[in-house]
Amino acid sequence: MQVQFNSDSSVMGTENVAERIEANVRSKLARFEDRLTRVEIHVRDENGAKGGGDDKACTIEARPRSGKPISVTEHDSKVDDAARKAVNTLAQRLERTFGKEQRHAHDPRPEKIL
Repeated sequence: MQVQFNSDSSVMGTENVAERIEANVRSKLARFEDRLTRVEIHVRDENGAKGGGDDKACTIEARPRSGKPISVTEHDSKVDDAARKAVNTLAQRLERTFGKEQRHAHDPRPEKIL
């Protein structure tokens, strides 16, 4: 599973923000690693230099090997908190998506004997 981190310049307060968020995402999604090709993390400050609560946003997009990408966006006053919320929500969605695939999997059709 490849993890890609993107951010705008106003979010990066310390150098290890990307490392912390990426480590958290990898540990939380480790059980889905064989089913995902790539995970993209996007963090941004939605109102720039202006203050305000819940202005940090984190979008995480997971790309399963089969099927459509699954994306989640969460907001909070801190980037780490927004990322934590987003990865928790994404893990729940992936669990639901992969659980449905498993429940609805069909056995292969039997060979016809003529």
